[in-house]
Amino acid sequence: MSKTISILGSTGSIGRQTLDVAEQMGLRVAALTANASVERMEAQCRQFRPRLAVMTDESAAKDLAVRLADTETNVLGGFGALEEAATAPEADTVVTAVVGMVGLKPTLAAIREKKRIALANKETLVCAGGLVMDAADRYGAEIVPVDSEHSAIFQCVQGCGDRREIKRLILTCSGGPFYGMTYDEVGKMTKADALRHPNWKMGPKITVDCATLMNKGLEVIEAMRLYRLPLEQVSVVIHRQSIVHSLVEYRDGAVLAQLGTPDMRLPIRYAMTYPSRGVNPAEPLDLLSCPPLTFAAPDREAFPCLRLAEEAATEGGTACAILNGANEEAVGLFLADRIGFHDIPRLVAKARAEVPAVQDPSLEEILAADAAARRSVLGG
Repeated sequence: MSKTISILGSTGSIGRQTLDVAEQMGLRVAALTANASVERMEAQCRQFRPRLAVMTDESAAKDLAVRLADTETNVLGGFGALEEAATAPEADTVVTAVVGMVGLKPTLAAIREKKRIALANKETLVCAGGLVMDAADRYGAEIVPVDSEHSAIFQCVQGCGDRREIKRLILTCSGGPFYGMTYDEVGKMTKADALRHPNWKMGPKITVDCATLMNKGLEVIEAMRLYRLPLEQVSVVIHRQSIVHSLVEYRDGAVLAQLGTPDMRLPIRYAMTYPSRGVNPAEPLDLLSCPPLTFAAPDREAFPCLRLAEEAATEGGTACAILNGANEEAVGLFLADRIGFHDIPRLVAKARAEVPAVQDPSLEEILAADAAARRSVLGG
């Protein structure tokens, strides 16, 4: 069970909810990191009194240092300082809640220090899953997933003595705000439309990924890495109610599911208490007031990002890093009102076609593939 934590990405949605859980559980906070949200970071530091605060934006770090001059919190700036936060000696658990490839190096640094990784940064496993899982095995670091779907699978496999008994992982997907629309109808949707997720309140990047279904595609790759399974054993079903968070089908035909309210504090809390379960003050799921639970197949024609992710997963190597880097840049352009919704899969497919994939890549080759994919997208 966790006692002292560091949070990478504390001002984002997952980071803020992690601090809610930390306050409820009485956990100590060793380090907090953010990009540029100075006012929110200052408030968090004054409440939780971490030894270290990191702002990856250098000017924001200077501002924060002035604001916290009357405290004992040390303020550092720059992306390199994320690794110092991830390896804070007093922290037994590192919550990786940053968005994007920025989470890779600090996660690897925390693994080398044998920390428990409460993993909410899916890009780390998508881009470098082999390296990350091998490092966790080598150093004896625990990886406990925080994403609701992967936490559900993690919980459903706890009683599985032999992973060969698993027939299939079934990831549930809300379908996002555009569920049921045709490809042409989806193409007319705006940024404001894409940011209206029906069930979850999240940051803008992941919310857009949910609208394109790229988020589910990335989760498919993440599940393959976490459980070392081929694509054929990982599937997706649309479940609009977000009550069943994912399922595991075993070879004898039994299917285990984890159910709960759509509240990220539940998987966050489990990542802190694993292998035990603590008392949760939140309202439990009331089955008698649940809506009917429905399931449907995803539409890969209307939402080609899911298909693109599955194709990258099949190719392997740096194909997934290319996919992810291209998607990050394309979503950034969409959020900046510089491209349309359908341009996201178009630019991702363009990068996949232009950047050759490397098999069995080193960390340097993964980072190079990511950079090349971003250049492809920004070049049009």
